[in-house]
Amino acid sequence: MRNIAIFASGSGTNAENIIRYFSNNKSAIVSLVLSNRREAYVLKRAASLNVRSVFFDRKDLYEKDKVSRYLSMYKIDFIVLAGFLWLIPESILNIYEKRIINIHPALLPKYGGKGMYGEKVHETVIAKHDKESGITIHYVNNQYDEGDIIFQTRCKVAPEDTPDTLAAKVHALEYKHFPVVIEELVAKLPDMP
Repeated sequence: MRNIAIFASGSGTNAENIIRYFSNNKSAIVSLVLSNRREAYVLKRAASLNVRSVFFDRKDLYEKDKVSRYLSMYKIDFIVLAGFLWLIPESILNIYEKRIINIHPALLPKYGGKGMYGEKVHETVIAKHDKESGITIHYVNNQYDEGDIIFQTRCKVAPEDTPDTLAAKVHALEYKHFPVVIEELVAKLPDMP
């Protein structure tokens, strides 16, 4: 059984979807949810689904190795970023090379990078009059949204779309595809070194 950790900063709808998807899975389970925001609703979602949830601050991640200790304690094999807005430190990237993925609510390389998340992305897509948007699932490296692309899928942007209606289309793609891609990647993992 592989152990998955989810890092999230917000309400946690993707995290909940992933936890539910793996709740009856024979090959993997979400064992840990971590958030850098004490008030993030994802922590309540995780607790309500009986998944251990942990708050951490900037020092815990970048200076104290507290987050690394949690990953080790829970024997984490794979890390999923689902609305997590900080860069992952080199110490974790090195241990989890090609084992950390992120989802972005646009078709990278368009509309990625620091500060481009959530509604800001959808507002930009509409302002640029793009005909399509979608999701990108990619490996995580030491730059925002620049890791190798694993999967993309698209949706149409209608002339009448608003950031909210476009967000709903993109969320539907996230909920449908993100858990499946995670499952496929986890199935191919070698044992942790």
